[in-house]
Amino acid sequence: MGEPIFDSGEPPFADRGLSRLWLADETDCVRSLLRQAEADDAASDRIVTRATKLVEQVRAARAHRGGIETLIQEYDLSSEEGVVLMCVAEALLRIPDAGTADRLIADKLAEGDWAAHRGASDSLLVNTSTWGLMLTGRIVALEESTRNDPVAFIRRMIARAGEPVIRTVVRQAMRILAHQFVMGATIEQALDRARSAEHARYRHSYDMLGEAALTARDAQRYFEAYAHAIAAIGATVPPGGSVFDAPGISVKLSALHPRYEFAQRRRVHAELVPRLLQLARQARDRGIALTVDAEEADRLDISLDVIEAVYRSPALEGWEGLGLAVQAYQKRAVTLINWLIALARQGGRRIPLRLVKGAYWDTEIKRAQEHGLDGYPVFTRKASTDASYLACARRLLAARDAVFPQFATHNAHTLASILEMAGELRDFEFQRLHGMGMELYAQMDHPCRVYAPVGSHEELLPYLVRRLLENGANSSFVNRIS
Repeated sequence: MGEPIFDSGEPPFADRGLSRLWLADETDCVRSLLRQAEADDAASDRIVTRATKLVEQVRAARAHRGGIETLIQEYDLSSEEGVVLMCVAEALLRIPDAGTADRLIADKLAEGDWAAHRGASDSLLVNTSTWGLMLTGRIVALEESTRNDPVAFIRRMIARAGEPVIRTVVRQAMRILAHQFVMGATIEQALDRARSAEHARYRHSYDMLGEAALTARDAQRYFEAYAHAIAAIGATVPPGGSVFDAPGISVKLSALHPRYEFAQRRRVHAELVPRLLQLARQARDRGIALTVDAEEADRLDISLDVIEAVYRSPALEGWEGLGLAVQAYQKRAVTLINWLIALARQGGRRIPLRLVKGAYWDTEIKRAQEHGLDGYPVFTRKASTDASYLACARRLLAARDAVFPQFATHNAHTLASILEMAGELRDFEFQRLHGMGMELYAQMDHPCRVYAPVGSHEELLPYLVRRLLENGANSSFVNRIS
């Protein structure tokens, strides 16, 4: 898929000073981060005032809010009903046969006290959903209570006859969720939607939905999907513009190689670097940016091996479109940013850096526990991640000669803090997820890019579950804003 970068010898696997922070003490990390993130009293007052105003404006726009945020707030993961909905959403699309799907629905929807949520929201969508869930739960409960009652045979049969209808409704609800979270089933549909009045004010970064490749055939399919998407996106970009203003594409390295793991580091480097370089060259020729998405913590080192090799390739000289996402919940985030700044200054061209808080927290915690580790690669408290995010943001804003900062957040306080740090600076952008944060960024006149997933509703499932886990937690800003 392209020429190799190294003619012979070993690839330059570097010690970037990250390993010592893999399981670092969280308290020690936070002490250091607070010194970098803290603002003085006057700045703190301005941040609180701005954040409060933004929250009030978002709440005032509640009647026009997108349905998914309202649904998350009503059925958060601290409620039994929220957990039930998560189970159904996570499991239903994996079930190939109707009978098993019916039994899943019967088992799960009977558990919730749906009536307790009746009328609790101002959203017609949420209240309509609540009535449907309440009715469904009662039908299922009726069947359970009459299982051994011959007199209620007819009523039981009616209940059973209703399950296929319920199954159809739940699947349709998943399609509605897909429309909320996914820009389009194909890249062409997504690009058409991006031109609508609702979306035209935003920049976009398109993500072709899909998880890690399991086979070489999977990897080739994902490669072709990325290449097709780059061509389609590039066809919409007028020549001569800034790559930072243009739409872009997000790429997962684990989708491009079936053995994307540390134990296969040398093989991954030899096979994946040419693939990513070919996509990067195509993106450069089309005038768009290519961002390498974040992966799990144990893949960070091999991701950096691949990204560094592609960045240093003479074939990309002068192009500032190769970027990557940095997860602030990793204890190594600030050190990683410092290394990337040094790399960019050595290479003489900027690197777009998308700063995110992180989307695999549950996986990272569980994996560390399964391995019996003495600590975690990520912070265990949300406040620690917030401090890390602000420390990283300050470092990015101070190094705009080397990086183009991209701040992905739906949190009004975080947004206000970044604006306070930036002052009069404009050479950066915010980012939000498609389907979320619309009211928050409607109050802003600063450039914002939408992370726009593309794929069918079946491909949405893992992405949807991560978003629900991330934003349905009762400590989430999206959850708490109402």
